[in-house]
Amino acid sequence: MPLYTAEALILRTYKLGEADRLVVFLTRDRGKKRGVAKGARRVRSRFLGSLEPLTLGTVAYFEHEQRELVRIDEIEVARSPLAGAGGAALGHVGYFAELLDEWAPDASPNEKLFRLGAAVVGAMAAGVPVERLARYFEYWLLRLEGLYPSLVACAMCAADLTVDGAVVSIRDRVFVCRPCGRSAGVTGGHLSADALAFLRAAARHEPGGLDALALTGRAARELELAHHALVTAHLEKELKSSRVLREMK
Repeated sequence: MPLYTAEALILRTYKLGEADRLVVFLTRDRGKKRGVAKGARRVRSRFLGSLEPLTLGTVAYFEHEQRELVRIDEIEVARSPLAGAGGAALGHVGYFAELLDEWAPDASPNEKLFRLGAAVVGAMAAGVPVERLARYFEYWLLRLEGLYPSLVACAMCAADLTVDGAVVSIRDRVFVCRPCGRSAGVTGGHLSADALAFLRAAARHEPGGLDALALTGRAARELELAHHALVTAHLEKELKSSRVLREMK
């Protein structure tokens, strides 16, 4: 079996047998992989500290063409979201990892998705406010799939949304102006002009610069509800980690 090395993000782990772990990880150049970390649950395992969700590092693994699971040989940690993150940020680690896992197809390279995840890990370690980071992360996940509605024009009449904000049509997964929302009977949430302005500004920034952007508590809540609805509609289910975050508040 050939040995591969790849820059990767750890997404999830599961118990396997008495001493091993099944590891789901996203590589930069070869997509999402699943592998076995032998002895990872032992007290003196060489994998200690390297299998936490969103750990960024170099994974060395053996792969056989006719086997679904690879065999993980070594993980060299480059950065962990747990170093410098605390409180609310720690609560979001599992959420970000679960989103990446749901978005990434098996063995299909998606460097943009990997770079987004790696950038979020760096921003968390740098102490960027996690609520802003979460809205940025959700926005870019949906945008990379071509699923994020226009932030500028009403989907029905092309009216400017930058002044009075928008109504969220979850059924059609678009943003519409308030008059169109009323006439069409749209019952989704509202996004204020401030919420849309934050997203337009965030789209031009790296995640490390989000703390310099204006975002009121009300606008943050509007975006949280809208993104939750859009993500749930796309995945056709609610994430377990999303429910956990709600329970923590």
